Amino acid sequence: MDFMIAAHSDVGIKKRTNQDSLLVKIAQTNLGKVCLCVVCDGMGGLSKGEVASAAVIRTMEYWFENIFPEMLRKGLRWEEVRLHWDNMVLEQNQKLSAYAAKSGARMGTTVVALLIVGEQYFIMNVGDSRAYLLTDHLQQITKDQSFVQYELDAGRITEEEARVHPQRNVLLQCVGASDVVTPDFYEGTVYPDCVFMLCSDGFRHIVTSDEIYENLCPSVLVNERIMRERAVWLTELNKQRMETDNISVVAIRTCQEE
Repeated sequence: MDFMIAAHSDVGIKKRTNQDSLLVKIAQTNLGKVCLCVVCDGMGGLSKGEVASAAVIRTMEYWFENIFPEMLRKGLRWEEVRLHWDNMVLEQNQKLSAYAAKSGARMGTTVVALLIVGEQYFIMNVGDSRAYLLTDHLQQITKDQSFVQYELDAGRITEEEARVHPQRNVLLQCVGASDVVTPDFYEGTVYPDCVFMLCSDGFRHIVTSDEIYENLCPSVLVNERIMRERAVWLTELNKQRMETDNISVVAIRTCQEE
């Protein structure tokens, strides 16, 4: 499998710093090209959210460059990937919690990570950043670990109410600010000519699902220039509609290797 990728992050119209962090890595291996993409949405006073999101990104990057190649050489098992990622989240949660206790500043970060190897994808999620799959329709893969999602699941609010709920940003857990962090994991089959999209919550609060699909569907994203233009256009649309959060998105279009 081959990939076309566009990533874009914007501080937005209100915050002084961009506390989102992104990672995009592609490597040629004995199993063909592999891809790792990560989006982290940091939270905390001043630059503390940026510290938290960047710490998780560095950990994921180190794993991809130094540990993952040996896992591929021995024969990749998804159960092993899950164990490694689970342990990384646990370790970072402990380190960030300890750092926050010393500095007196509470901090944390969401994380959504996508790994594509061959014809399989593997996704980890903590918090309310999201992963989507775009084929002939838009499919949300991950499920938010948030208060409003909990209320939705319990049938106490509707989808429409959730979009404007005053507690829509309240997370049930995040890395660095939770006593216990339990990531959700998802896996599935990858086909050519589909698009995976990872984003922070600032990217998808105000734009509609139809607007996301119209701009990021596979038939539109024919090259990386257009991919980046569409990502920037949707970001600017969010800002025009007065989204106050940082805004980040990564789009990954799969292609058949020639």
